[in-house]
Amino acid sequence: MREQLEARQNQLLAALPLSLYQSLLPHLELVKMPLGKVLYESGDIMSYVYFPVDCIVSLLYVMQNGSSAEISVIGREGIVGISLFMGGESTPSRAIVQSAGHAFRLSSQRFKKAFEEHPEMLHLMLRYTQSLITQMAQTAVCNRHHSIDQQLCRWLLLSLDRLPSNRLVMTQELIANMLGVRREGVTEAAGKLQKLGVIAYSRGKITVLDRTKLETLCCECYAVVKRETDRLLPPVGGLAS
Repeated sequence: MREQLEARQNQLLAALPLSLYQSLLPHLELVKMPLGKVLYESGDIMSYVYFPVDCIVSLLYVMQNGSSAEISVIGREGIVGISLFMGGESTPSRAIVQSAGHAFRLSSQRFKKAFEEHPEMLHLMLRYTQSLITQMAQTAVCNRHHSIDQQLCRWLLLSLDRLPSNRLVMTQELIANMLGVRREGVTEAAGKLQKLGVIAYSRGKITVLDRTKLETLCCECYAVVKRETDRLLPPVGGLAS
């Protein structure tokens, strides 16, 4: 493993009161999250929640004909499996690893027990859920009203915020599936960014070279999501007392 991974590298776990964090720590299991791994399918009853530390998980809505589109991305700022504490137990979306790495998983029983017994966790998870709903809503607006170029910029920025580096391992075909657009459109949009010196793309690896310029090329959707996430969630770093 490249570096020692700790549960508190996940923003939500790091924000828990120290006593609660320490009580959960023995039950948090570090698991590999390979690219393309499906954590759950539409309608599945969830056995675990996942706290990413250096990976990204996409939530996709899958149509009857097999086509899909991304509705949100989750990384080290969040948790995969909100339906467990929202009372639904299952969800109509698919959760798939978009960028490989690791996550800490916790059994649904342990998680629900902590959620029900500790108001601090309840409030934190509900605030996170509000930020996730904002992301979902803004994604729907962006996909309807903005160009593929702008959608790609938004997607890259949201992904960068959820990773510890400026590099993503991602094929253009997978990006197209996430955005629900044709691969040719993503190829053209990525080519424009590469010519402008914003990104470097080679063999499924995207490196963002100029984040500031990427932000100027993006529509307002990224800023809306980031502002709400920053408002609702505690800053990264340090455990709550």
